[in-house]
Amino acid sequence: MDIEKNNRKKLERILIIGVLAIFVVVSVTYAFFQAQLGDGASADVDLSSNTTDSLKFSVSGPISLNINQFNFGVGAGNLDSSATATATLLANNNTNTATFNYYVYFRINSNEYVYTTSDSKPEIILTVTDPEGNPVTSIDGLTYVPNIQTTTSDGSTQTVSGFDITTASGLFAVASDYNITADSTKQTVQEWEFTATFINLDSDQQGNTGKRMDAEIIIQEEALATTLGNAAEYIASLYATDGENGLYYHDADLTNGANDNSYRYAGANPNNYVCFGSDEETCPTDNLYRIIGVFDGQVKLIKYDYATSAQLGTDGSYYGAYDRGDSNYKGNNYANIAAYYWNNSTGTNTWSDSNLNTVNLNANYINYLNNIDSKWVEKIATTEWKVGGNTEANIRDANAPTAYQNEIVNPSEAITYSAKIGLMYVSDYMYGAAPTYWTKVGYNSSDSTADYRAAINDNWMYMGLYDWTISRYSDFTDGALFVNLAGTVGGDSVLYSYLGVRPSFYLESSVEFSRGSGSSADPYRLSIA
Repeated sequence: MDIEKNNRKKLERILIIGVLAIFVVVSVTYAFFQAQLGDGASADVDLSSNTTDSLKFSVSGPISLNINQFNFGVGAGNLDSSATATATLLANNNTNTATFNYYVYFRINSNEYVYTTSDSKPEIILTVTDPEGNPVTSIDGLTYVPNIQTTTSDGSTQTVSGFDITTASGLFAVASDYNITADSTKQTVQEWEFTATFINLDSDQQGNTGKRMDAEIIIQEEALATTLGNAAEYIASLYATDGENGLYYHDADLTNGANDNSYRYAGANPNNYVCFGSDEETCPTDNLYRIIGVFDGQVKLIKYDYATSAQLGTDGSYYGAYDRGDSNYKGNNYANIAAYYWNNSTGTNTWSDSNLNTVNLNANYINYLNNIDSKWVEKIATTEWKVGGNTEANIRDANAPTAYQNEIVNPSEAITYSAKIGLMYVSDYMYGAAPTYWTKVGYNSSDSTADYRAAINDNWMYMGLYDWTISRYSDFTDGALFVNLAGTVGGDSVLYSYLGVRPSFYLESSVEFSRGSGSSADPYRLSIA
């Protein structure tokens, strides 16, 4: 507590947090009263005392939008709703003047909305006006979009400016240490106006049917921590029940799970994107990674798209430009993807001998990140990768829980390799699919519905090209496992097969997320000192 607060005779404070629910009306407020004496002790508030500075906060009510077929459609115009956050101060008759500072926040606790257009046009805009009547145009973590031209229901043009919160999530500081001063003759009232506008794009926006956003307007004297906190703990905190937020907790109770107490993302397209290697406001696609899961307090990432020769180099196991077809490819960088052998130096499937490992991943890729900024390499943990492998029958021809046991828990040989950068495990890929596929095998020669070809539309880890894993066949001296462009698990020669590569690594357990919702447009951002 600072000196100024210690010297106050009494202080009456009322804190109110207004709950904003877009498309779902929720009205929740709470308040508390507290008096402060000079020695910091608490006392009952004497509301009739003329020696009390009165600082009060309030929010007018929830913002609510009821979208239906009668009020939202082609030519119907936008829908909006507003709420006001108010700070009121009256000085006591003893000192006659009072000055305080306070904070205003907008917190999105959960958000299911998506962009429904290919160019990600904003669909939900937050407009904030300060007590002077000026529009707020800068909020860390949100993108301000000026002058969006829309058409109202009467055919006239409407211009909307504000922050794109279509897919946003997290805590955002609207005002920090904002000053309010008053005397004892007249109270000072400061109002912050919040308006949420659902933009009518006059296009098919059915992708947001039934979606929900829960958010809060917070106005109070104390500052809040604006970071999401420890990365692993934050991701774990998103888990409530299996499948919520795309997360599954792999304990003994999860049917067909890995039973390793990990949190893993599964399904078609969970919000598990992370921006790594860039501080740009809009994360470049080449810096997008995705969270495989949380393992022993560490977040494991895999590069969203395949690596290029600029990242992994043209030495080591480099083959050349990837040229094996892109009919199933999910990304948008095919022309720049490089192909690599697993090990074209010795031709053996021992990971420690692989120059894809030693040269391309743990020399060139590390140097590539260092050239951006060494702070990124410092966030990557050195890991004991499980590289003992197992037989074709025990991994490729097995289902997810069996492959996990044979690949990670009881490999053919208890061999590990210590390094920062690796590749995905076969079991990582298999557990990336929705749980209904975990009983299917990696490959079935006679029935495509019985293997992972059936899961390609429900497995976020499937990117549509030939994709190396870190695991080897133990029943061959030159075979390693990969993901086939058809979605199955396969194996081929480490000396002659050239495939795409997606680097994978674990973040240091101390890494924190500063902001983000995990969507591709609003990926999690690392707190970088």
